[in-house]
Amino acid sequence: MAANGVQQPFSPQGVLAAHGTMASGADRAQKEQAHQYLERFQKSEDAWTTTLGMLEANTVDAAAKLFAATTLKGKIVYDLHQLPREQLPNLRDSIMRNLATFHAGPKPTRLQLCVCLANLAIQMTEWKDVLALVVATLGSNPSTLPCVLDFLRVLPEEVTHGRKIALTEHELQMRTAELIDENAQQALALLVQYAQSSPAAAQNPQLLHCVSSWMREISLDSILTSPLFNVIFNALATSESFDAAVDCICNLISETRDVDETMQSIMLLYPKVLALRPLLAEAAQEEDADKYRGVARIFAEAGEAWVLLIARLPAEFRSLVEAVLETAALDKERDAISHTFKFWYDLKQYLTLEKYAQARVQSIDVYSKLVDIMIGHLQYPKPESGDEKDLFEGDREQEEKFREFRHQMGDVLKDSCEVMGVTDCLQKPYTLIQSWVQTYGSQAAPNHVPEWQKLEASLFAIRAMGRMVPPDENVMLPQLIPLIVAIPDHHKVRFQAVMALGRYTEWTAHHPETLQPQLDFIMAAFEHGSKDVTRAAALGFKFFCNDCASLLVSFIQPLQQFYAKYLNNLPVQSQEDITDGVASVVAKAPLDQIYPTMKLYCDPILQYLMSVANQAKGEPEQKILADKINLITIFIEMVKPQVPPGQEHPAVKYCFEVFPVLGNIITHFSKSVPILERVCRCWRFMVLSYRTAMRPLLPELANKLIQGFEASRQGCFLWATASIVREFSAGVEEIDASLANDVFQFYEQQAKTFLRILNELPPEDLPDLIEDFFRLSADMALYFPSESIMSPLMETIIAAACSSLTLLKEEPILASLHFLRDLLGYGRNFSPSSSFDNTRHEVPQQIQDRVKQLIVTSGVELVQRIMTGMMYSFPEGCFPDASGVLLDLFEFMPEQVAGWVQQTVGMLPQGSITPQESERFLNNIRQRIQSGDIRMIRTILQDFTASYRRRNVAPREGLGRLEASRFRFAG
Repeated sequence: MAANGVQQPFSPQGVLAAHGTMASGADRAQKEQAHQYLERFQKSEDAWTTTLGMLEANTVDAAAKLFAATTLKGKIVYDLHQLPREQLPNLRDSIMRNLATFHAGPKPTRLQLCVCLANLAIQMTEWKDVLALVVATLGSNPSTLPCVLDFLRVLPEEVTHGRKIALTEHELQMRTAELIDENAQQALALLVQYAQSSPAAAQNPQLLHCVSSWMREISLDSILTSPLFNVIFNALATSESFDAAVDCICNLISETRDVDETMQSIMLLYPKVLALRPLLAEAAQEEDADKYRGVARIFAEAGEAWVLLIARLPAEFRSLVEAVLETAALDKERDAISHTFKFWYDLKQYLTLEKYAQARVQSIDVYSKLVDIMIGHLQYPKPESGDEKDLFEGDREQEEKFREFRHQMGDVLKDSCEVMGVTDCLQKPYTLIQSWVQTYGSQAAPNHVPEWQKLEASLFAIRAMGRMVPPDENVMLPQLIPLIVAIPDHHKVRFQAVMALGRYTEWTAHHPETLQPQLDFIMAAFEHGSKDVTRAAALGFKFFCNDCASLLVSFIQPLQQFYAKYLNNLPVQSQEDITDGVASVVAKAPLDQIYPTMKLYCDPILQYLMSVANQAKGEPEQKILADKINLITIFIEMVKPQVPPGQEHPAVKYCFEVFPVLGNIITHFSKSVPILERVCRCWRFMVLSYRTAMRPLLPELANKLIQGFEASRQGCFLWATASIVREFSAGVEEIDASLANDVFQFYEQQAKTFLRILNELPPEDLPDLIEDFFRLSADMALYFPSESIMSPLMETIIAAACSSLTLLKEEPILASLHFLRDLLGYGRNFSPSSSFDNTRHEVPQQIQDRVKQLIVTSGVELVQRIMTGMMYSFPEGCFPDASGVLLDLFEFMPEQVAGWVQQTVGMLPQGSITPQESERFLNNIRQRIQSGDIRMIRTILQDFTASYRRRNVAPREGLGRLEASRFRFAG
């Protein structure tokens, strides 16, 4: 950079040096500097000549040439406006000349140059004989034929993704017709001609990639009735072309998913696909995993595409179903079976319809075999080393893959239950367990369970089917439950047995005679030496208490003793699980027993909080304290008795005892975020659970939230405030105007504190706080629209929202945009709907006028901030709401907002947009305003900002994905 700030030209030597730095062992700062240099280079006008020079130089290495080709592609896609139109033929000729040079590779560079040529062809609308010229230039010499094939492959793909290119929709449609529609038959003829030119050509993966690429442009029947049909399937015989052939066949099948429209094509494909079945056994025998996976994928693709035909014509298509079943049966490595999962789900969806009842009957035997296969695959491996402590012999990735895979197979078992019926499905693991007991039961001893994998897999299957079993199942479960609670003690088997019982707690609630032995089995597991088993026991206990609470309510006292005995010995999640369980039982207690029962369970926790509060000096101790507070919250969340009007609320009575303890804790730990968040969560649930019954405690709660927010500046106090705003709003019948006014003043106090904090610190330091505040403010706009919109604070709050839009984090930006959209919603005749009545109300004229006055005051900055964000910094998830705010503004004041947009575009850095593009964009907006088609402006804004961002902000390819830098408008 020159001293006067003028950008110096990029020299080839400088570019090569920077590229070399990126590939070297240079330090991070040097690489970052090189990175930034190359990013600027890629968007500069110097890049046109420099990249072509690098491609043609003999002294430049292959990696730098690939970078040059990739950079050139970006220039053609985004920056073609930098070149005069009369220079485009020379650019085209240079690319084709370089293509001929790279005919033998490297393939990535050759492919990038083909993409360059395709994107130039799309935009160079005066070039009419694209395919003819490329074939004439590069197709006459056998050595350059790979270039033609690569170009043929990428052309349809690039045209399909042509939205990156600066053509209008109409221009792109016209060019698509010229390049693709009018060339489809010529492309087919070229591919056939090449395929027949030699045996090697027929097995060339490039040919198959081309067929796949043109498949949607050439009629399917034209391909299937051409010599290419046999060429594609014959290519499976050669390892070099196998993967490409599998892709091509799967693409062909995928094109026939509309079975009624493509029945003729399906009849041609079906026998060809079935003829591949012997390859499965062959690949399994040869232990050729790649081959097996490829053939399995073809069968799965065919099954998914033709599943409707299988349901309609089960006899005619049974061979295909059996082939898919065979892919699952022979897959010893469990590497290809996942391809079949979606097929079994899709087929189940049809077979369970009354319309296909006959097909279901004919498919039951298939699903019966499928269940056997799945249970077999569920088994843990037997390690070759014999070390059962490490079943996967150190391969953690394989272990994780197996865990995920088991749950997918569990879903297939659920599908099978729907087709076969749960009783028949449960019979299978029951029979396997019985068989195990007869064979190995006498040999089993604690921690010595022979062939435990078979037992554990059967239990996993029972667990997986749990969700499908109705409460009135009376055949298998009465036999299974006694079998499960007698399972021998192996940690993985015990874990699975506990988890399985936890899935049948709804059934148990309807069969109370089975409750005691199951609960004894679960509770005994709390003494087990395996942490996994005790965690499973806590989860199972929770489910039993949740679903059988009415049966357990008479055991409140012994349950409390059990709870107190084990609570502090469990990990945090398990503590929460068993608390959730006992709280659901407490919730079933008679109304007059709620208060003493809550004291029985919660007082020990409160006493613990008070005793350790002064000792919790460090972060770990404070985290333990926070976790204990959460246990109180669980009781408040779960115990929500129905109390007659006028009667004292027993749970609120207990909240009066809890509240001062929590108040003292937040005063003492004003800097501990975990503790503050858990206390605020507890207070929030007091309001959500007991609603207006909390009114007597409301003044103290509001004061504590105000004091806590001022002292800590933590957003948790704001989302606790939001619960009060929602529950004590003017729309709730029991709330009088005086209380509603008090709630609004409470919000105003929190808002003033927030604005003071935002004035002292930059938004970058407060992303979470900003999110919480604007979520609260959006609630205020919905529940207290008149008070909040007419408030003198509103101008400052909108300015704060504008300031928050400079952040790079998605959540606070979304919260700010949602607030703005809710606010602007009151500028219309009818309000946005609010959650307390889900209705829309007529908006008083003074509020509508106030919203429009706020737009006049803040509109210029708002438009600039939102457009800046959409062009430079907003995460992608913010675009719909950002454009929604702009659309709202246009609907209120179209002419003024159009002027603000024009001002914003005028601030863009010079060279980042051409005058023609700017004028076209602004003219499009003016035309929509004149025609009254305001809603289309949203699409215009989104397209313009997305195009600008891709060209000027988003990292170009060739350097890897960069972190988006923070950009600002010039000036």
